[in-house]
Amino acid sequence: MTTNIILTTGVYDLIKDHLRRKKVTAEQEDILTQELRHAEQILRRDMADNIVSVGKKVTIKELNSNQEYQLNFVGPDKAKPKKNRHSILMDEGLATVGYKTGDVVEWPTIDGVKKYEILNVETVA
Repeated sequence: MTTNIILTTGVYDLIKDHLRRKKVTAEQEDILTQELRHAEQILRRDMADNIVSVGKKVTIKELNSNQEYQLNFVGPDKAKPKKNRHSILMDEGLATVGYKTGDVVEWPTIDGVKKYEILNVETVA
């Protein structure tokens, strides 16, 4: 991945802790470690509206299956999938966090490498 991601300090620490606890595969760990090493950390109030983070409603297109869906990303303690509030630490969250509208990212999953295009990002009130 050549793009430097933009993260709030809180999300940066959350991902770092997730890695430390070995909650991801070795391949995912390598990707996240590289991304964190080059990530730009900013304050939440300075986060642009079009960057995937906690508190954002993200429209993603999975290019492998051509499926499009919306996810509201929250911290892991606030996740309630039945209410469409998904942890930023789920596969789609980890794959897209810090990227912006229009970016295409690849992410290794149990079902093989998935390719996601970020179609829209908006702040949830």
